[in-house]
Amino acid sequence: MKTGKVSLFQRFLNIVERSGNALPHPATLFLIFAILTLIVSGIGGYLNWQVIHPANNEIIPVKNLLSVDGLHFIFQKTVVNFTSFAPLGIVLVAMLGIGIAEKSGLIGVIIRLLVLSSPKKLLTFVIVFAGVLSNTASDVGYVLLIPLAGIIFMAVDRHPIAGMAAAFAGVSGGFSANLLLGTIDPLLAGLSQEAAQILDSSYQVNATANYYFMFVSTFIIAIAGTFVTEKIVIPRLGTYHSDEIIPEKIEQLSKDEKKGLLWATIIFVIYLLIILAGTIPTNGFFRGEGGSLLKSPLLEGIVTLLFLVAGTAGIAYGIAIKKFKNDSDVMAGMADSMKTLATYLVLVFFAAQFVAYFKESNLGIYVAVTGAQALKAADLNIYVMMILFIFFAGAVNMVMGSASAKWAIMAPIFIPIFMLMGYSPELSQVVFRIGDSVTNIISPMMSFFALIIAFIQKYDKNAGIGTIIAVMLPYTIVFTILWTALLMLWIYFGWDLGPGAGLFYDKPF
Repeated sequence: MKTGKVSLFQRFLNIVERSGNALPHPATLFLIFAILTLIVSGIGGYLNWQVIHPANNEIIPVKNLLSVDGLHFIFQKTVVNFTSFAPLGIVLVAMLGIGIAEKSGLIGVIIRLLVLSSPKKLLTFVIVFAGVLSNTASDVGYVLLIPLAGIIFMAVDRHPIAGMAAAFAGVSGGFSANLLLGTIDPLLAGLSQEAAQILDSSYQVNATANYYFMFVSTFIIAIAGTFVTEKIVIPRLGTYHSDEIIPEKIEQLSKDEKKGLLWATIIFVIYLLIILAGTIPTNGFFRGEGGSLLKSPLLEGIVTLLFLVAGTAGIAYGIAIKKFKNDSDVMAGMADSMKTLATYLVLVFFAAQFVAYFKESNLGIYVAVTGAQALKAADLNIYVMMILFIFFAGAVNMVMGSASAKWAIMAPIFIPIFMLMGYSPELSQVVFRIGDSVTNIISPMMSFFALIIAFIQKYDKNAGIGTIIAVMLPYTIVFTILWTALLMLWIYFGWDLGPGAGLFYDKPF
């Protein structure tokens, strides 16, 4: 950390850091929320809290889960609550395939290829763009692309911290944008579906729920990130000088790596041809009832497709570069991806209990109806409401790092409220994703923030939290303005957020 007088802004950041560090582990938070739900359900049952369900005018009382029947539910359903939690299986299956691709080195070499093959004038754009795309493979962008971007910028006589800032902006600030589906898409969709079913038990949220919006967002974030890097960050940082650090050479792709990429591309093309064969004909085997693409086996099984494409392409690449010598190596890659989910599994166990208690006690419906009535009374239009929700999600992100943990808490509350007001769960989800992404790069609670500090300290030994905040804050401001403007435009024209995912919820009442 730089010495000298501490500014008011840095004092604020120090308070945020201390406050965030004082919070319990996210899994502990869910345990606390589950216990609080039980207590509140007891109070609600005793005080006879109830609402009229807007769908059928049925009186819905809050159930006391501290009663005998409630305790039976807790003991009998604990395992079922965990194993039937929608995001669990989705994330596990997706990570198995991506784990193979990551272990084989396929994802890393694709990022290197993107950077190495780009013209110098487009280098910043390519780095931000590659950062956004790296989100397909969970955390690989943090551990591979960000330090690599510093090396690349230094190799072309530019400030290495500016290169890392550009990569960090794409990887973390553009976390919710992508051209491809990543692990975050099915994860959040599963949480949104659980929340939507508090009000509508038949509602389905697909992993492709926000795909159209996120596809367009990829280019908005890449262009905006390039602009901020070139016009604000690089001029501010100036020229970099160091007698200690010698610029590293970025290795070109080896013959084996090129061969592996060729085989992985062939695998991808084969899948693409199969998909086209199953979807282009009106009676294609991947179409749903009546030839529908929106409710088709392809979209509903998108996680399986992600597993197959990533897994088989990773295997082809791994065999070609001799990284995979037998089936045990492939299985080891899948096992390694599961190891990274150990903390997630613990979190999901308690999150599943919290969501189940919230639903069973009818507190979800109670909060939704009363909350919707309060918002209606405030008479806010959709634009103001969604802008406020973006800022709220961004503020929460400053003190709680995990996107899935935040959405698991917020979705059961906000999705039913917005559904009762006529807004779709997919819209609630995309608004949350914008707010969550834009403050990732300035949140000390983001899980990789300490790693980013370590990367930057390689080039600036005095760098600390204040250094990163000062460098990344322009990205947050510009991303927030442009992404919010894009959402307002999307709402104005009434465009779908994804296949079959509109902006509004047609209430059956």
